[in-house]
Amino acid sequence: MKTTALQSTHEALGAKMVPFAGYLMPVQYEGVNTEHETVRKGVGVFDVSHMGEFLIEGPNALALIQSISSNDASKLTIGKAQYSCFPNDQGGIVDDLIIYRIKEHTYLLVVNASNIEKDWDWIDSKNTMGAEMKNISDDYSLLAVQGPKAIEAMQSLSSIDLASIPFYNFVVADFAGFEHVIISATGYTGSGGFEIYCKNSEVKQVWEAIFDAGARFDIKPIGLAARDTLRLEMGYCLYGNDIDDHTSPIEAGLGWITKFSKPFTNSEALQIEKQEGSKRRLVGFELLERGIPRKDYTIEDINGNKIGTVTSGTMAPSLGKGIGMGYVLVSHSAVGSEIRIAIRKQKVAAKVVKPPFYKI
Repeated sequence: MKTTALQSTHEALGAKMVPFAGYLMPVQYEGVNTEHETVRKGVGVFDVSHMGEFLIEGPNALALIQSISSNDASKLTIGKAQYSCFPNDQGGIVDDLIIYRIKEHTYLLVVNASNIEKDWDWIDSKNTMGAEMKNISDDYSLLAVQGPKAIEAMQSLSSIDLASIPFYNFVVADFAGFEHVIISATGYTGSGGFEIYCKNSEVKQVWEAIFDAGARFDIKPIGLAARDTLRLEMGYCLYGNDIDDHTSPIEAGLGWITKFSKPFTNSEALQIEKQEGSKRRLVGFELLERGIPRKDYTIEDINGNKIGTVTSGTMAPSLGKGIGMGYVLVSHSAVGSEIRIAIRKQKVAAKVVKPPFYKI
């Protein structure tokens, strides 16, 4: 079991540690609801150093990225980031990721922790153009400072005007006494903030500086359980739940990152699917009665016929109701459609809604 460079820090803070994607990670400190509310209303810090980082460099870097990613990376200028996915040859998704253009011929790819080896092998197998590849996952740490007070809480740690960094843009600048730190206006919570990339040798000092600077804003450490409830309230996909090797980006509602302005893996088949339509669709739903939907629960129509399966579900802390996502037949995917979630022996009434569930 791997650990992050902040393992002893989390233990000292009393975190409940659990295995996740091959790492021992903090799932919660004070409790999911408290941590969730901290990020929605204040500022919290996640250690997500288990995520994978690859550098793709050289004059053929863009050509490789364009051939394997669904989005159009040619639109990236230095200092911009882009959400994308790797389609596979069968119509599914190898992984979703964020692509950063660091320099003219240098791109940083940030991938899911559970897919680091899988993604590396996939990219390497497609690298017929000789782009330079470096796996720096074990050398770098990633902290997500999230919440509406993140800018104010972190500003004293950098000479850069943090408020001037637009969403999905980043700078490589000084932060917490270190140079060449990536400060990215990205995150997985929907409440604003930054993701901070630094070396493992720097992260303890960076973590301490963040908590010193954020003390007057009541900054708190946040675990992976609240990360999941926060992302689900926004309707963000989680790999392994809502998207995987057998879900296409079209049926997953990721047509907006699937650009047919250039060829990429399986693009012809995906374009046909987009034109002809998918048989099923990933939808959001909210319960109309008491209950908590969970992954793999059956989704039925009002007559009791199975029409799909829940992929993610929770009791939304910000909303006080059960919400979830799941794939259903297209005939039942329209917003407002009445459905039922089979929770144990109960058929709980629900309706299809358009995410995000939580409106800022």
